[in-house]
Amino acid sequence: MVELQLELPPAPKPVGIYKPVLVVDRFLYVSGQGPVCADGSLLTGKVGSDLTLEEGKKAARQVGLTMLATIQTHFGDLNRIKRLVKTLGMVNSAPDFGQHPAVINGFSELMAEVFGEEHGIGVRSAVGMILPSNIAVEIEAMFELRPEEAAADECSAQG
Repeated sequence: MVELQLELPPAPKPVGIYKPVLVVDRFLYVSGQGPVCADGSLLTGKVGSDLTLEEGKKAARQVGLTMLATIQTHFGDLNRIKRLVKTLGMVNSAPDFGQHPAVINGFSELMAEVFGEEHGIGVRSAVGMILPSNIAVEIEAMFELRPEEAAADECSAQG
């Protein structure tokens, strides 16, 4: 993250009965994440009424940073991630707002920066709905993992 000059917020603590991350076989599943700021506050509001499209896109990018912080905190190593497989982007939007994919592009662009276009862009859905605590965006994702040996080799090759 240092080479990209990304500042990760604190990883949020679960506010219900669920696991923030779960590994099944070669896949890492990340529970829905909200846009947590560096000070721990949340970006809130409805896109299309309280927030502009551009503000919604920034919120989606912030969700990406939150997700990276969650993965690092609960899973440990971002180097084990081979690729993003699936994204479900949920936008807290006004009833007449219809640009949900453009909002979720904020997340997708960040993943492409972090993992490269080949591995940072996966399949995706983007929908509008009412979100808890009036958060602007919530995103869940699934990642494919490298075998542990391959990740260790990559780290030693970079060192």
